[in-house]
Amino acid sequence: MSYVGPDFEPPQNRRPRRGPLTVALAALVPGALLGWLLYETVGGSGDEGGAGRATVRSSSPAASSAPSADAKEPSASPEPKPTVTSSASAPAASGPLKGKVVVIDPGHNPGNFRHTSEINRKVDIGTNAKECDTTGTSTNDGYTEAKFTLDVAHRMRTLLQEQGATVKLTQDGDRPFGPCVDERARIGNQAKADAVVSVHADGSGAGNRGFHVILPGAVHAGAADTRPIVGPSRDLGERVAGRFVAVTGSAPSNYVGEGGLVTRKDLGGLNLSTVPKVFIECGNMRDSKDAALLTSGAWRQKAAQGISEGIVSFLRG
Repeated sequence: MSYVGPDFEPPQNRRPRRGPLTVALAALVPGALLGWLLYETVGGSGDEGGAGRATVRSSSPAASSAPSADAKEPSASPEPKPTVTSSASAPAASGPLKGKVVVIDPGHNPGNFRHTSEINRKVDIGTNAKECDTTGTSTNDGYTEAKFTLDVAHRMRTLLQEQGATVKLTQDGDRPFGPCVDERARIGNQAKADAVVSVHADGSGAGNRGFHVILPGAVHAGAADTRPIVGPSRDLGERVAGRFVAVTGSAPSNYVGEGGLVTRKDLGGLNLSTVPKVFIECGNMRDSKDAALLTSGAWRQKAAQGISEGIVSFLRG
């Protein structure tokens, strides 16, 4: 089984099972349970839909056709393009999140593959040393994880700025490679972020489907001490998972975790964070059905909305 996810090591306990959303998740976000029941009712066909809360509107079903050979989106399905600004903090509009700082961490950098020696160097993640970064994964047709994560990050930034948040990206394709995983954590820490979400897509085997949210485990070693953020990060992760189900209709992972939630202690981006932070693997790029969603601009808009609504829910408490 291949795995090219965040911080570059496979979780230790991948297993082929799909559980229902956790009780805590359902209690926090009733809409998540409704989305999951809808998924079960229609048999997980890949036609997603759901009503949003942060930007209240209905979502139409996303296209589920396979991507073309050059991984371009179908010309017959135009979609709104995300606003692109620099990775520096952009001025916030007035809104319910005025005064809140959100850091979005688009996993990997489109230029990493040109800088293999730089991204292979080891950095300290508190518990041990690990590679600076990796190239990430891609669909079988060549649509890269780095392109996916940056697109979703741009869409999230627009949605969150509309809510009044100050939003910062750890990278915006504006640097040759990286940043390394330790620097990604520092960016969130130095911004005194109220929430950080690292956006990824997985590279597992065909037939492995669904999203999962990665939570920090309790780590206290070397430069790492996640104990103060374990609780709030779980709250953030449960809300993100719940809204992701409700808006996209996607099911929790059938190959790792329970109810779409996974706890890990081996990721530098989490270990070195001093502010609430989670990762989300939005789907498996190596599965043709998930890849059809990940390469759809309409579905990426839903993914951005679901993640953003989870952040809004967490910040408004």
